Amino acid sequence: MIPGHALGLDFGTESVRAVLLDLENGGLTATAVAPYPHGVIDRSLPEDGQTLPHDWALQDSNDWLSSMERATREALAGSGVEAPSVKGIGIDFTACTVLPTTPHGSPLHRLEAYRPNPHAWPKLWKHHAAQPAADRINEVAGRRGERWLPRYGGKVSSEWLLPKALEILDEAPDIYTAADRIVEGGDWVVWQLTGALARNACAAGYKGLWHKRDGYPSTEFLTDVDPGLENLYTSKVGGPVLPPGQVVGSLVREWAERLGLPEGTPVASPIIDAHAALPGGGVSGPGTLFIVLGTSSCHLLLAEREVLVEGMSGVVEDGILPGLFAYEAGQAGVGDIFAWYVRSGLSVEGTEGSGDPAATHDRLSDLASSIEPGESGLLALDWWNGSRTPLVDADLSGMILGYTLETTPPAIYRALIEATAFGTRLIIDAFTGAGLTVDRVRVSGGLSRNNLLTGIYADVTGLPLEVCATQHASGVGAAMLGAVASGAFGGLDDAARGLAQAPDRIVMPRGAHRATYDALYEQYLRLVDLFGRDPDSPLKQLRALRCQ
Repeated sequence: MIPGHALGLDFGTESVRAVLLDLENGGLTATAVAPYPHGVIDRSLPEDGQTLPHDWALQDSNDWLSSMERATREALAGSGVEAPSVKGIGIDFTACTVLPTTPHGSPLHRLEAYRPNPHAWPKLWKHHAAQPAADRINEVAGRRGERWLPRYGGKVSSEWLLPKALEILDEAPDIYTAADRIVEGGDWVVWQLTGALARNACAAGYKGLWHKRDGYPSTEFLTDVDPGLENLYTSKVGGPVLPPGQVVGSLVREWAERLGLPEGTPVASPIIDAHAALPGGGVSGPGTLFIVLGTSSCHLLLAEREVLVEGMSGVVEDGILPGLFAYEAGQAGVGDIFAWYVRSGLSVEGTEGSGDPAATHDRLSDLASSIEPGESGLLALDWWNGSRTPLVDADLSGMILGYTLETTPPAIYRALIEATAFGTRLIIDAFTGAGLTVDRVRVSGGLSRNNLLTGIYADVTGLPLEVCATQHASGVGAAMLGAVASGAFGGLDDAARGLAQAPDRIVMPRGAHRATYDALYEQYLRLVDLFGRDPDSPLKQLRALRCQ
């Protein structure tokens, strides 16, 4: 074991968090957060005030660097850790967040000639204006029977690299031509720190359509979509693809001085932020379904082989841990659904006049915990923001069945939580139906602290549910990448075993609730078939009326 610390840099949507992890005991020595000065740019461009169209979401790459510098220095200063103690640097980043650059890595939006064009700016993961481009890609891929398409649930998301690149080509061909590189944000930050450009296997696989054995989609496919895309993967997105944790290069002098760290400190190939939470949360092998519970949810599962799973968001060999296939699935709405209900203007006994949404959530959870499974007669579909896995259909919407004049707000709140648990069980069924093993669930994120929710998830899935001890699993996972780069561990799986904290608690399923939840789940599956799989679903008919 190497004495010292690893630095993890967790780049989120609004800020960057610096984490210092003790290499001997896995203790979290210090953490510091620095918001991005411009945050999410979704209304107008800085400086000239140019209004952005609907569904746009940009960022300023200068913000990433300045906030990284501030967070790192604050973490070092607050911990008392001496700079030479930092032995390696790891990074996680939102994805797919991409930017066009010059051959030497200068973002085009920093150049005066291109700064007024929104397409020259980094496009954040939640930039959804590339949907027409995604539709075109999916049509061509489906028509050609592209073998890679089923690995992504049969659909390419508008959030991913190829649709965003095609959007630039369609709407700003001068920017596309000027872009020598189109780079993931995490890879770009590592490029700045080290002077070396590589593509991390996690983002390349899940967001860039790369496969360890097959590579990227063919030039023939790209030219069928648009002849201008011919050199996208051979030139603009080319370069070595490295698994997370492998050393990309060493910290250059400029950034050593700016961060207050030794020149030559090894910097690891980065990882997607949600995926970093898996090793950060202590998962080091197959069998454990890891769920990041937030406004939406990300479900990650490791396995020793590659199979097709209905509606999965991707499967990538070496995408998270070396030598294993990492599967991604998810639910498009979880915490967002609960927040919507609390915002709906309901009055809850015990929270009158507080104006505090957190207090309302807590009170609803307390009241709902006294309701037995099935007692309310309610059943909901968790599609308030569409269905990600397994149906991959953004046009679906949520619903609640079983209202009576006696229905109470806590009963509705519980039914919404149960619906998201049924959605997770549906994902587990998709995995196990494809021959994969799921023998336990581990959760992280703010919602994992809700005892009502974790109890319901354990009961509905029938599996032990482990709650991560750390609330900074992504940042810890990023620091583990730095630990691997330092040479302290042979791989990210070893780092997860050696540095992760034991679960905070384990919630066991209650046998007394099993029969009722099995019966409710059977009805949930009937609703999925009727309202989700049926092409003439009433939900789609209602959406068509709404969009007229």
